[in-house]
Amino acid sequence: MKILITGAQGQLGTELRHLLDSRDIAYRGTDAHDLDITDEKAVDQYFKDYQPDLIYHCAAYTAVDKAEDEGKALNQKVNVDGTRILAKAAAAIDATLVYISTDYVFDGDKKDIYTVDDQTAPRNEYGRAKYEGEQQVQKYLKKYYIIRTSWVFGEYGHNFVYTMLDLAKTHKELTVVDDQYGRPSWTKNLAEFMTFAVDQKLAYGIYHLSNDNSCNWYEFASA
Repeated sequence: MKILITGAQGQLGTELRHLLDSRDIAYRGTDAHDLDITDEKAVDQYFKDYQPDLIYHCAAYTAVDKAEDEGKALNQKVNVDGTRILAKAAAAIDATLVYISTDYVFDGDKKDIYTVDDQTAPRNEYGRAKYEGEQQVQKYLKKYYIIRTSWVFGEYGHNFVYTMLDLAKTHKELTVVDDQYGRPSWTKNLAEFMTFAVDQKLAYGIYHLSNDNSCNWYEFASA
């Protein structure tokens, strides 16, 4: 099986590469420098040459706050247009696509755990773009896994944990909100589930993956 990882240098892509390396599984990892997923001609040619059987789509614009204004166009370009281009290219060669989505596709009003059948209602630009990415995957592909996750953190890349650690070096006191709740999700567990879904041939469709238990941002920062 030929495996392609987009966003291979990001925090999730890096985790996934290490996981596959530990299992002696061959793959090809790309980032924006060697494969611009928003360039349809480049993607089509790349897929034509490499002919991947499986694409782990880890490339994404993840600056949630910036997506509201200065990063709005890039958010749309990467998370919607780039995903559409990849989905079409994957469909053309009958490949399987694993797309990472987010809990931001929901409005956050539900008091209980969100299920895959709950009504989507994104309230910010990032959530809207990731949901539109889901729709592009479903429109062009039959062989796909959409995995929604939340509050991703891990050893590699930039995330909330490293932000708090860096701020702690220069501030005697940190102020963190305590009225927003979520489920932190470790990149290693996310990577493991991505490969599990493929290896175990789970039914194609939408899945939710996070770690056990919830907390607010203050509790996460304190921990």
